Amino acid sequence: MSVPSAFSLAGRCIVVTGANTGIGQGIAVAIARAGGTVIGVGRSAMDETAGKVADAGGSFVPANADLSDREASRSLIDGLWDKHGPVDGLVNNAGIIRRADAVEFTEADWDDVVDINLRSLFFLSQSYGRRLLAERRRGKIVNIASLLSFQGGMRVASYTASKHGALGITRILACEWAAKGINVNAVAPGYIITNNTEALRADAKRSAAILERIPAGRWGTPDDIGDATVFLLAPASDYMHGATIPVDGGWLAR
Repeated sequence: MSVPSAFSLAGRCIVVTGANTGIGQGIAVAIARAGGTVIGVGRSAMDETAGKVADAGGSFVPANADLSDREASRSLIDGLWDKHGPVDGLVNNAGIIRRADAVEFTEADWDDVVDINLRSLFFLSQSYGRRLLAERRRGKIVNIASLLSFQGGMRVASYTASKHGALGITRILACEWAAKGINVNAVAPGYIITNNTEALRADAKRSAAILERIPAGRWGTPDDIGDATVFLLAPASDYMHGATIPVDGGWLAR
């Protein structure tokens, strides 16, 4: 008789926000490779992600939603649960970034980033936690933090604040929910090849300086983050609560 792998997501349904591109797409594909079903949440079409998930042998359900719309995000989890059945995991990946010197940073750029990166992360987690507790089910939440959960960065005030907040929310929810069968952890990506880092990679001097500091000698890929996320969704991490795992090529070790 075969024994299920501690790293398998077979039979599990996982919601991934921001699944249309970049890290969210990498996470969705990694979940599919591990045998899970993906409900991808995004503002734009997710046809490319759906195709990659299918190529990996998985199932993908698109769910279009704008997480800056507070009413839409508030009702998202219950709507998906009622339509598609119990949700076994939630990956809070959706995020945006705005760049400007601190003295020039606008309130709009502050509010837009914090609204998506932090407010929606907390209230989606709250909705999911409520549903799990009401139905006495186990579940897993993985938040996508950042190196800037630990460092200050430059010219990204609201992004840095939001990612520090993501680390704190990961810890407080773990403290409240660990004994109730809900795991809350986070992955902190380093410098990953995505749309969010396009400006950095286009700056030859800045890109070279970043690469020089990464012990692994390369920028990360969405797959690197996807595989770490699968670990935190799988049974292998059942005794992990409140952890934020850097996946950064050794950046923080320098």
